[in-house]
Amino acid sequence: MFQKLANYLKETRLEMKKVNWPTRAETLRYTATVILVSLGVAAVLGAFDFIFTSILQTFI
Repeated sequence: MFQKLANYLKETRLEMKKVNWPTRAETLRYTATVILVSLGVAAVLGAFDFIFTSILQTFI
């Protein structure tokens, strides 16, 4: 059992060396993009919610 665990950890370490990690600038750009898209989606959903709530209150 310990041999399997040791083998797994060695293989994991080798695979992690092959990973192409993004640069700091890329990470910051991707993070900003995700935040902006999330805010945009939240704004659109908030607008729809406001519109539908207003329409519903008109009928009630």
